[in-house]
Amino acid sequence: SQSLRPYLQCVRSSLTAALSLSNFASQASERHNVPEIEAASSPEVLLNPLTVSRNENEKVLIEPSINSVRISIKIKQADEIEHILVHKFTRFLTQRAEAFFILRRKPVKGYDISFLITNFHTEEMLKHKLVDFIIQFMEEVDKEISEMKLFLNARARFVAESFLTP
Repeated sequence: SQSLRPYLQCVRSSLTAALSLSNFASQASERHNVPEIEAASSPEVLLNPLTVSRNENEKVLIEPSINSVRISIKIKQADEIEHILVHKFTRFLTQRAEAFFILRRKPVKGYDISFLITNFHTEEMLKHKLVDFIIQFMEEVDKEISEMKLFLNARARFVAESFLTP
């Protein structure tokens, strides 16, 4: 949609800038390399978090560090049905997190779904393709929820008609 494009472009440019990751060994334990955004053991390696917000119900939190970036997405939920559909959809995805290498099993509090990209991901995968994946996910999840809501309403109408007709 036309109103979604500037929001997604801002997220794209912010993600591209945040994904300048480098290999950084843990300062707390020798021979370990943990995502610093998850460990939060050294404040000097954490960068300023950035929130890109379209409105109060639709926003992205980008939390960069020296060797990892955590991206948390709050999906648009206009009513209670959409809230339930988003919860079921994100639960379905997070149960299959190992298939989506960058998906976190538990989202950040206040958000619906979170991704964690480490320097190892950017070494193995193309950076712009990771950004494209996140942007495409943001575009498709709204369409997917809308389609599920339309299907649910059509099914409810059919069931109501079958119950109410003699």
